[in-house]
Amino acid sequence: ERAGMRTVAFCESDEGKRAILRKHWPLVPCFPDVEALSGSQIEERVDVICGGFPCQDLSNAGRRGGLAGKRRGLWAHFARLIGEIRPRYIIVENVPGLLVRGMGEVLGDLATLGYDAEWDCIPAAAVGAPHLRARIWILAYPSGKRNEAHDTICAGRPELVLCSRWASEPIANRVDDGTSGRLVNYAGDAVVPQIPEIIGRAILRCEGLKAE
Repeated sequence: ERAGMRTVAFCESDEGKRAILRKHWPLVPCFPDVEALSGSQIEERVDVICGGFPCQDLSNAGRRGGLAGKRRGLWAHFARLIGEIRPRYIIVENVPGLLVRGMGEVLGDLATLGYDAEWDCIPAAAVGAPHLRARIWILAYPSGKRNEAHDTICAGRPELVLCSRWASEPIANRVDDGTSGRLVNYAGDAVVPQIPEIIGRAILRCEGLKAE
């Protein structure tokens, strides 16, 4: 939305997080279970699917089960929805551990569905945040489609910094500062919005559309 796109649906299993989404997007449907969600339930046209899937099986800090871990089914349903909806673009986010614990399967699934993909590891620090938080971002589009978004994202490192909109950033305390565990969990699940904003603007430029 910061790039000029409009959200038509969410999918989130956690009730607390759904409450946050309802507060900020009261008119946008939020489905509770990706395993039960079908493309036919989304009434509006979908040009871009953007999301991630649980990283605990992929992260170096986890059990390193990869996509064979117990949470791998969520990527399978993500891929299923891509096949049902057939969006023009797909944006996938996850931890760098995906590169060695499942990247081949993700790219293989996308190829089977008829999508080419390119990717880069972009840290939060690239948009001016005072922490690293490196994440893999995969951009996929129908096979054979000439696309310049990846070049815009990867070659435009100065743009990543110039697009930063950090008003302020609290000091990262290394001891208990009284923050609730639920809030910490939500922060851990979050992505830095400046990065998908840049990807969204690159997509709009590729489509010949002017970002707002």
